[in-house]
Amino acid sequence: MKPFLDSVLQLHTQPAPYLVLAAFLLAVGLYGLVRRRTLVGMLISGELLFAAASLNFMAVNRFFAPDPAVGQIFVLFIMGLAAAEVAIALSIVIAIYRNYGSIKSRELNELKR
Repeated sequence: MKPFLDSVLQLHTQPAPYLVLAAFLLAVGLYGLVRRRTLVGMLISGELLFAAASLNFMAVNRFFAPDPAVGQIFVLFIMGLAAAEVAIALSIVIAIYRNYGSIKSRELNELKR
């Protein structure tokens, strides 16, 4: 039990767990973009993609970059971009719901009524 606990406590000294978690988030986000039928589900999947990119930047910054501020600036930029994307996407979703009465992507195959 003691060697397992020591190895778990030492995860912060290796880049692999962070990169594996980022790859998992990327895979779940891509799967969600492909399989989700509603626009809100697609929006959440896009946010998972942004989280994967942020985690990759922070992991690479923590273990491989000589200047620690560069990765943090990139992550702050990604967070601002994600917030803007959510605001614009939700306003588009609300406008689509008002016009069509649904947010299912299969029902929105044409933009004309």
